[in-house]
Amino acid sequence: MSNLSNQLAQSQQHTAVAASSVKGLMNSASVQKRMNEVMGKNANAFTSSVINLVNSSQQLQDVDAMSVVSSAMVAAALNLPVDPNLGYMYIVPFREKNKETGQWMKRAQPQMGYRGYIQLALRTGQYKAINASVVHEGEISNWDPFSETYEVGERTSDKVIGYVGHFELLNGFQKTTFWTVEEMDAHRKQYSKSGNYNGQRSGVWKSNFDAMAIKTVIRNLLSKWGILSIQMQEAVAKDEKPQSFDPETGEITQDPKWVDGTEETSDAEDGPIDNIDPELAKQADEYFKNQDAGESQEA
Repeated sequence: MSNLSNQLAQSQQHTAVAASSVKGLMNSASVQKRMNEVMGKNANAFTSSVINLVNSSQQLQDVDAMSVVSSAMVAAALNLPVDPNLGYMYIVPFREKNKETGQWMKRAQPQMGYRGYIQLALRTGQYKAINASVVHEGEISNWDPFSETYEVGERTSDKVIGYVGHFELLNGFQKTTFWTVEEMDAHRKQYSKSGNYNGQRSGVWKSNFDAMAIKTVIRNLLSKWGILSIQMQEAVAKDEKPQSFDPETGEITQDPKWVDGTEETSDAEDGPIDNIDPELAKQADEYFKNQDAGESQEA
């Protein structure tokens, strides 16, 4: 057998082992019990989507199976799909070090996309509008952070100079924020261990800086000034942190044995940045449409 054939066979074997481990855990009685409690009639569909994700993702091969399940349980608790094409929630593998043994291995972490934060905000029913966007050179000038005003101009180049976020509540309260690229990069260096390798951008911060910047603007905007539902608080607390799911108690907690890895092994991206229409976001995919239809029938 040729080297190429051997490599292909090994790859297929790793895929089968990883998918089998995750499938076994996801279909275990304790996990299914908790899944049914959290997701009800959608539990089987969600379980299948997690197994299909592992089957189709080369990045999730050789990842600790329980960490995949723990990350999936965070998504289930937030009622967000894990399909990366939708951009609500990602299961992202990292190389992480065990504090107790000193050994490195691949573990998964839940990572919210900016669309996930918007979805959680819209579920409160308190937002009239919510938006975030990249800002190119010439589009904004004379930003005043105290009055939250700026002058709108015409784009003069494709150079990105910053990121703007805005929301308005039904009661009339509004908030606008603007971050320069330099401010965003400083934030990345200070708070994102996985996105900072010797001071340089790494991981998704390197492959899709704009998407991560948009997410940061929205998360900061909502967590500081928005209406925080229980789900939103949970999302902020667990986003991009290793989680541990206890099948006996059904609790999801941050695992103290692990530290954030320095090397992200996923190339997950949030996709192109577009202005976000709340009505379109509210009906973004069939996942939510089917769920809403089911709830109305039960009522």
